Amino acid sequence: MTAVIAIDGLQKTYAKGLMRKPVAAIRGVSLEVRQGEAFGFVGPNGAGKSSTIRILMGLTRPTGGSVSIFGINAAEDRARLRVGYVPENPCLYDYLTPMEILGMGLYLHKVRKGAAQAHCRQWLERLGLGAVADTPIRSFSKGMTQRVAIAHALCIEPRLLVLDEPLSGLDPLGRRDVVDLLSEYKKAGGTLFFTSHVLHDVERLADRFGLINEGRIQSVSSPGELVGDEEIYLVRSAGTMAVAGMREDSAGRWAGEIARPLLWSQLEKLREAGHVLIEVRSTLSLEAAFLRVMGRG
Repeated sequence: MTAVIAIDGLQKTYAKGLMRKPVAAIRGVSLEVRQGEAFGFVGPNGAGKSSTIRILMGLTRPTGGSVSIFGINAAEDRARLRVGYVPENPCLYDYLTPMEILGMGLYLHKVRKGAAQAHCRQWLERLGLGAVADTPIRSFSKGMTQRVAIAHALCIEPRLLVLDEPLSGLDPLGRRDVVDLLSEYKKAGGTLFFTSHVLHDVERLADRFGLINEGRIQSVSSPGELVGDEEIYLVRSAGTMAVAGMREDSAGRWAGEIARPLLWSQLEKLREAGHVLIEVRSTLSLEAAFLRVMGRG
């Protein structure tokens, strides 16, 4: 099966400064994104994430290597037909309304809908923009503009979504709504390639993710693979009997830090001792594992 996104030996060098000194932004990146997969692209600022996405979307050309979408060279416009794209800072024509932006998207991506206006309005309402569907975008906040861009990307019925910090500028409620929409898109079989500084969102959405730093891929794995067996769980219980591996926090209340491979056996011990389980919570998040891989933990 042809990969949805195939990046092979990608390189990008920019010339910066008065002396036009070459600076390598991407150094031999190779990865694949499969059909129906949600792939998170994670790394610190300046790691090469946005440069990779700009090449993927045909906004700049690579210095070396190759990038394809559905087997078509990413430099060709037809590769991006029905590819929804949301940049970190969307720049929309501010004299247009959200309805006009979405209608233009349907036309450019050759999506034919019998009731195009109703289709566009439905997506705007899903993103909380129904009341301002016919209002020029120039009066919108950053978060509202971001929602318009996301509605535009989804209304074209994309076969691939490419999102660069899609939750930037959104309030907590907006973030939850957008993550829920992306989860629905993924469950329906859509393919998602996204960057995010919020690693909790990566944990929730991504089947796999790539860690990139200084233009090089450090790791490609699932969230569980990165955390691995080093993951520690906080277990809290209530009971009268002492259990090995648990300390008494207060009268009848117990707590213990249990390594992942021992978790089920520890829970069985608590059950046999007549304890009531209060909480089981991972204490090594994806963020902590990310910092460890980057050498900062």
